[in-house]
Amino acid sequence: MIQISLIAAFVAGMVALFAPCCISYLFPAYIGNIFKEKEKVLFMTFIYSLGIFVVMMPIVLGAKILTEFFMDFHDKTYLIGGFIMIIASFLTLIGFKFSMINLKIGNSKKNSGGKNGSDIASTFMLGVVSGVTSSCCAPVLIGVITLSSFSPSILFSLLIGFSYVLGMVFPLYLASLFINKRNILSNPVFRKSLAQFTFLDKQRNVTVSTLAGSVVFFLSGILMIVITLTGKVSMSSGDESITKSINQVAMNVTNVTAQVPFVNVLFVVFVLLFVVYIYKQVKSESTDKENTSNSKSCCENH
Repeated sequence: MIQISLIAAFVAGMVALFAPCCISYLFPAYIGNIFKEKEKVLFMTFIYSLGIFVVMMPIVLGAKILTEFFMDFHDKTYLIGGFIMIIASFLTLIGFKFSMINLKIGNSKKNSGGKNGSDIASTFMLGVVSGVTSSCCAPVLIGVITLSSFSPSILFSLLIGFSYVLGMVFPLYLASLFINKRNILSNPVFRKSLAQFTFLDKQRNVTVSTLAGSVVFFLSGILMIVITLTGKVSMSSGDESITKSINQVAMNVTNVTAQVPFVNVLFVVFVLLFVVYIYKQVKSESTDKENTSNSKSCCENH
């Protein structure tokens, strides 16, 4: 029995992300959330991916009841996910933020329940829903179960699953780094106010970015419901070939990496360095936003 390398599971996870039934929900949810939570792109990407990990990791550890649930309630899960996207569209448009979790990022005094704070709770829940819909995608589900089954121990099986899911969310981090480095969402165009109205006794401001996020959520939710009701997303349509591709990629990468000494150790070091880099970028992101906010406040007082 071949022992799959961690980097092979990582690459297989990236392939799994682009399975139609996975990316059709996970990516639009990410894009909509980035427009909604434009203040802290990298941090909210971490919260979003954390929700995905929470769902996927128990499956890796052999939670058979979850596997059977995702198989049996495939269509219902996608329908619920579509309706959640529509609800997210409405909440984004009115600027509603949950205050379930109170976390401070860096030295920022703003929290998740503040007027301009990041909505940590809803982002995490959106990640959970994305994880559930991804788990309902046969190639993603069968792929991670198959690869983890090649592990000689529970610990290594956990590492395989972690690497697989990390591969799924890694392109999202690359996109977030690009957006953050280029300050794309800091462009005044995205902050331009389009309309103002009062809802629940609060003044709401609709900007270009919030409208864009709302539209992405709404269209994705409607599309998800339509393709599910018309049978375009199922556990059988074209899934076998995608599943084989995921497993074949893992095998091919393993054949190459098997020639590299301590390849798993090197991959773990890469992951740790990447985590440290992301952490530093998140702190820098928070500091920059705080300095910008203080600068605006000083100008207004002046």
